[in-house]
Amino acid sequence: MKKTTRLGLAVSLASLALPFTVQALDFNGYVRSGIGESSASDSQACFQLPGAPSKFRLGNECEQYAELGLRQDLFTLSDGSVLSLEGMAALYNEYDHTPKFTGDHGWARMVQAYAEWSKVPALNGGSLWAGRRFYKRNDIHISDFYYWNQSATGAGIEDMEIGGLKYSYAFSRKDSVFQDEYVNRHDFNVGGFDTNPDGELQVGVSYIDDPDRDDSNSGWSVAVQHKQIGFLGGSNTFALQYGEGPGTGLGYTGDVTLGSSDKSWRVVEFFDWQVTPRFGGQFQAVYQKDKRQDGGDQDWISVGVRPVYALTEQFKLVAEVGHDQIDAPDGTRKLTKFTIAPTWSPAGPDFWARPEVRLYYTYAQWNDAAQRAANLMAAGSALSDTGAFGNAQHGSNFGVQVEYWWD
Repeated sequence: MKKTTRLGLAVSLASLALPFTVQALDFNGYVRSGIGESSASDSQACFQLPGAPSKFRLGNECEQYAELGLRQDLFTLSDGSVLSLEGMAALYNEYDHTPKFTGDHGWARMVQAYAEWSKVPALNGGSLWAGRRFYKRNDIHISDFYYWNQSATGAGIEDMEIGGLKYSYAFSRKDSVFQDEYVNRHDFNVGGFDTNPDGELQVGVSYIDDPDRDDSNSGWSVAVQHKQIGFLGGSNTFALQYGEGPGTGLGYTGDVTLGSSDKSWRVVEFFDWQVTPRFGGQFQAVYQKDKRQDGGDQDWISVGVRPVYALTEQFKLVAEVGHDQIDAPDGTRKLTKFTIAPTWSPAGPDFWARPEVRLYYTYAQWNDAAQRAANLMAAGSALSDTGAFGNAQHGSNFGVQVEYWWD
């Protein structure tokens, strides 16, 4: 018998003796890319109200962006549990710059790199994980607002079922690859409260340790969220959040120099609808109140909607209107933005069907207070008087964009 044959037979027999099976590699990701111009220059200028945590996205994104992930289920053990590795690279580059994904106009980061042991019988189907990962992220799609996001570099137990409820705990030291300093954070979550048919309540508490640096403090936050499936053919989400000190990040690690007198609370309401196969969309309303010892109080209101109507199985007419407003000591800042986007959707007429290829026109208008704030906080941005539109308090963009995600 040849040596290679003997080796192959030995490997085969060994694999049969082991209490697991090897699984296939999974490739997942997200890509958006495009090109655009503004009415005042050859470069697209995106509109975001200074101080607002998010902006309405449609026809208002000024970057090439991609997330490319690989997941390998290494083994399925004899008890049905699975050992896995997952990694993801993220690539970012501003419009009108060579896509090097480095330097002042771009970056490349390993945003996920973790190991997971899932479907563990001893945890009633829960999992153990360690590394850097996207973890329990809750966002509003039309504004890309991750209002409750516990992504972390750390370790934890996820979705251990006890008495019909799912319990999770995570210890982390960084929210993301962009957090400069390590801060210990503890996140505890309970989900699975059945409030009504197809309705579920989730509760989460975060505690942030005092990192013992100059003027640093501990902090905490709490979140309560209700999700209703089947609402207008889609789903509805309502969330309440409150935090003190560094907990004012409301799902992130906030400024550790803030104390217990610094508080934030937030109300989030958004829903998706698909009332007919051709008519869908998403609506959002967010209110956040920040109280600061140093007098930097502000109230943020964000209201917007993106209706989508499919004229044919592969052609959609998409629109989006959004309004952001911040009441701050320097005045009330206002920004209103409107976009119309004829869209080719080869995957079908559904609101969530991707890929989409969009032609878009966006118009935005803002007030004096918004421009003054932009001059101080974001010089050179679209709303500032040193930006593309100068002293004008309105402007428009047009261009083409493709968006695609896959599992």
